[in-house]
Amino acid sequence: MPGYGQPAPADNGHPRWPSHGQPAPPGYGQPAAPGYPGPGPVGPGAWPPPPGPGWPGHPVPPPAGEEPRRRLHPLSPALHGAKSLVVVIAGLSWSTLSRVGFGWFAVLVAIFALGATVLSVISWWNTGYHLVGRELRVHEGLLWRRTRAIPLERLQAVEVVRPLLAQLTGLAELRLEVVGGGKTEAPLAYLSVAEATALRQRLLAAAGHPQSAAPPTAGAPSAPVPEGRRLHAVRNQDLLVSQLLTPQAFLLPFGLAFVVAQFLSEGSWSFIAVASTLTAMAGVLLQPIRRVLDDWDFRLDRDDDRLRVRNGLLETRMQTVPLHRVQTVGVTWPLLWRMKGWLRMRLEVAGYSAAEPDDRNRPDRLLPVGDRAAGALVVAEVLPGVRLDALPTTPPPRRARWLRPLTRAAVGAGLDDEVFVARSGLLTRQVTLVPYARIQSVRVTQGPAQRRLRLATVHADTAGGSGAAATDRDLAEAWALAAELTARAEAARRTDRPHPR
Repeated sequence: MPGYGQPAPADNGHPRWPSHGQPAPPGYGQPAAPGYPGPGPVGPGAWPPPPGPGWPGHPVPPPAGEEPRRRLHPLSPALHGAKSLVVVIAGLSWSTLSRVGFGWFAVLVAIFALGATVLSVISWWNTGYHLVGRELRVHEGLLWRRTRAIPLERLQAVEVVRPLLAQLTGLAELRLEVVGGGKTEAPLAYLSVAEATALRQRLLAAAGHPQSAAPPTAGAPSAPVPEGRRLHAVRNQDLLVSQLLTPQAFLLPFGLAFVVAQFLSEGSWSFIAVASTLTAMAGVLLQPIRRVLDDWDFRLDRDDDRLRVRNGLLETRMQTVPLHRVQTVGVTWPLLWRMKGWLRMRLEVAGYSAAEPDDRNRPDRLLPVGDRAAGALVVAEVLPGVRLDALPTTPPPRRARWLRPLTRAAVGAGLDDEVFVARSGLLTRQVTLVPYARIQSVRVTQGPAQRRLRLATVHADTAGGSGAAATDRDLAEAWALAAELTARAEAARRTDRPHPR
């Protein structure tokens, strides 16, 4: 065939493909780019696609809307290794030290700490995060790779937590709460404080504006975090005194007396016996000490439709609670606090798991300690129109004393204009407030003794799981109360408009 094996005629100065007769791409017939393992100039049988993305020296750019994957801070393995060292020492216990001696004990601790550090480095190397469209994706794992995609539309809150080691190194931990999640999602530990704050603002901004096409870019400057309006700040002196007025603090002198009596009766104690006794005493005081450390410098701010909670001494926290997610508000008056007129307040937020092993991960703190005026102020902010000092409650009928001989007068329930009220407790008094719009279902239950006494209990269930209950009401009153709660809940949900995120 004439012309077979010869280059096709040029078209406007550009050669044609030998087999198709179509104009060749720019660069066809030119020497290969440096580093390209091609045959050089074009010839018969050559394959000369121009170098581009995907070839050595030409990385594939991320798709539009997807930023490059980023790793955690390089000091993260060291902090995880230090935490593992504490766990290892606590796990080996005093009995191991007494059996193997201090030398072998130190060797075991060093081996376990080294292994934990190596695993932390491997985990850090294979962990990364980036934003893809309207999702935060977290990649982790070496042998079994796992990618978690967190839709920003379901993002509930983003918390910046700074444990003691993170404070010393200038780092922070980012924890995400997702609606319907069983636990805290995607804890990014650790990031620099500036990076954690900027990422938190980006995620909250993207979650609060679903109409936006894409979240802010990684290099975009972030606006400063708004402080909001200060509602209340707890005095650290009141916090210390409140924890001294607890049963654990009153048991401390008896524990010390027991230790001294045992020491005098035995004549001498071994180091292991003394250490074990002190460890047991420390366990008794763990709860009040932890409350002081967790609630130190407690501040409550109002920022539009959100509450901002800041607290902590060794581990500082900044939590954000959307007001439209508040399911219940609980007010407690401990027995020893009444002499000073103090109370504490907790709230229940939808989307947070009540089965979280660490209760510090749940944003349930509303007021760790305060007087009635502070409590009334906070309740009025969280539940507009509700007055803490004017809650309507009535006790069960007199025949309920057969079931509650001592606590009948302390139990009660009532209907406020905005909330369902239930109170209980004899020594420690408690009041639970449930907004009608947050009631998911209403139940009427009867036990065997209640059936004989014509009594029943009315439960108002919420999305959080606990709700409130009017116990031991007259049977006819219980059914009427259930019908009224159902009607008010339906009316409140019709008029309740979603708050802006």
